[in-house]
Amino acid sequence: MQREFAILVVLVTLMALNQAEALEGKDVYILANKSMPASIDVARHYAARRHVPPEQIVTLDLPTGEDISRADFNTRLRGPLRAALAPHRDQIKVLLTVHGVPLRVGPLQPSEEEKQKLEQLRPVIARTMEEQRSAQELVKKCEAELKESKGVEDAARLEQHRKNLKILAERMETLREAERALSHAESQAAVDSELSLLWWEDYPLSRWQDNLLNFQVPESARKLKPPIVMVARLDGPNPELAKRLVDQAVEVEAKGLEGKACIDARGIAYDPKADPGFGYGGYDASLRELAGLLQRETDIDTSLDDKPTLFPPDSCADCALYCGWYSLANYVACCRFTPGAVAYHIASSEAVSVRDPKCKYWCKNLLEAGAVATMGPVAEPYTIGFPKPAEFFGLLLTGRFTLIECYYKTLYLNSWMTVLIGDPLYRPYGKRPRLDMEKVRPSPAGGKLFWDAARKE
Repeated sequence: MQREFAILVVLVTLMALNQAEALEGKDVYILANKSMPASIDVARHYAARRHVPPEQIVTLDLPTGEDISRADFNTRLRGPLRAALAPHRDQIKVLLTVHGVPLRVGPLQPSEEEKQKLEQLRPVIARTMEEQRSAQELVKKCEAELKESKGVEDAARLEQHRKNLKILAERMETLREAERALSHAESQAAVDSELSLLWWEDYPLSRWQDNLLNFQVPESARKLKPPIVMVARLDGPNPELAKRLVDQAVEVEAKGLEGKACIDARGIAYDPKADPGFGYGGYDASLRELAGLLQRETDIDTSLDDKPTLFPPDSCADCALYCGWYSLANYVACCRFTPGAVAYHIASSEAVSVRDPKCKYWCKNLLEAGAVATMGPVAEPYTIGFPKPAEFFGLLLTGRFTLIECYYKTLYLNSWMTVLIGDPLYRPYGKRPRLDMEKVRPSPAGGKLFWDAARKE
């Protein structure tokens, strides 16, 4: 009953969000790389197609590769961008990075003091690991002796060794946490995701920050923090493809996206008692829920593969919507896409590069295969780094929201790994909605709501 009430509150909030003014070109600011003429060309092309005022294009002198160091990110990108956009802070809703803007920001490097502390910490970790190995051997030895003797003294000795082993495990976890903090582990991120927190000050860079624009977050929590900027990327292996993403989006949304849906689950059982909904089982269940939603509530021809294997090559013709997993960094050309297709693949490395012509990452190859919008991580994101399929595509099918709104309303984390590639203003079902808003619910059924789970971390 309590969860159902919470879901009702979430749905009422979502309906209220639907009343917001529609996004337009005037709401978009564009970031291009001054060091790459092609980057500026893509920015101007987008501005012309979406009626973005030319003065809302910001050009910065940036590295021309896909990576930027944390130091350069702060001094050459984030700092100058904040200065350029500060007069418009309250007006900026969307930031579009374009081909030529770095994709990934590197980790924060330890200071000299932190390096010294790490040098002192690592021998302690090594000693504790050796103590753990010795304790594990003692437990095994006592277990074997107890099987032979079944004596009370042996049982008591075994219990004491198990307690010691538990204490050592807790000590090791504390030491590892200290090591992660001093080394700034997992402080790398997608540039776009970091720019979502453009107006935030001095937030922790290790791991992530909750995305307060998610539709399951209460408005009261949003008011406690500075604004979040919705960031998308117009990118690909070449500037011509990047331009196609907006050209085709504009053409398709004029009449509405047509085509089939292909959903590739893996047959992983979902147990709400063991998984709050953000693990493998929860995401696989969300894929099945998406397929069920499409089959029950829309007239879209939908194929669901619920087996561990992927759709075979060329098995999904006329595909407008695709979502599946896994096949890490090994693209399989399973779909022939219709113009305007939206597709993403849940795996850990699929946006490590979108420019490398030889890479087999899914994002770059989905775009080359004809999709106009996708998303993926620049490094390991864990499953929670992705929006749930039933939530993201559910909102998209209502026709009420743009691509970037669907993404940020269902994304869980900022200052993290995932990027959205495509025209942020794309609304493929705006002319012909396929799903009623009230059919979109938190996914998977039986899982915890995001904000409830986040507060208990």
